[in-house]
Amino acid sequence: MLKRRKLKFAQRTCLGQSGRLIQQTEMLSPGARVGVAVSGGKDSWVLLETLRMRQKILPFRFEIMALHLNPGFDPLEHIALKNWLTEHEIASHIEMTDYGPRAHSPENRKKSPCFFCSWFRRKHLFELCRKYHLTHLALGHNTDDLAQTFFMNIFQTGKVAGLKAREHYFDKKLLLIRPLLLVEEKTIALAARQWGFPLSPSACPSALTSKRKEAKVWIQEMTKDNPSMKKNLFNALRRWQLDELSHS
Repeated sequence: MLKRRKLKFAQRTCLGQSGRLIQQTEMLSPGARVGVAVSGGKDSWVLLETLRMRQKILPFRFEIMALHLNPGFDPLEHIALKNWLTEHEIASHIEMTDYGPRAHSPENRKKSPCFFCSWFRRKHLFELCRKYHLTHLALGHNTDDLAQTFFMNIFQTGKVAGLKAREHYFDKKLLLIRPLLLVEEKTIALAARQWGFPLSPSACPSALTSKRKEAKVWIQEMTKDNPSMKKNLFNALRRWQLDELSHS
């Protein structure tokens, strides 16, 4: 039985919305072995905590393992995360990489630093899932990420694409899931503060100048004078992605 804890509204929202999406999409099943990509930022911390709580709520057993790939800017960035995982007895794989510095070096002549770094990070996460026989890879994308990705794809590639709540890889040997896709970033940020996680600020020199940051600012400017515009945008994209999943 789940030990009763008095959760605040933002925490309840994260737990409830993730649970709703898990149920709607059947993204978890008995015996699932879930690798949780934990960067040290607010989204991945809340993702990890909600999945931990779901372990005590769902009527079947599933395992979680935290996967952290330090991008290589700060070798001490993951220490607080490592200590927290040890304290809470959560299985983990923590590793230093050089993806960040390489992304900003002459080696990367054609792609944006964010694309270069994220491509290598995702590839490595897939390799870790194979190494540890994980059946799922959980990412902390939220509704704001969905909206930003939608417009980035339209403006940069001419394609209509977003972020799916769940998608198969490698002949259905691995299921990528996004349990927080229905939750807004501001709610996740508040919940992370309420839980008191030791957040790690990004040391990436492109953090404030990336295309994703530009898309975020653009959406804020477009909707700042009419809050219902942002609400309608988010609701439309949520419904679209769930509809896409039901017809796939």
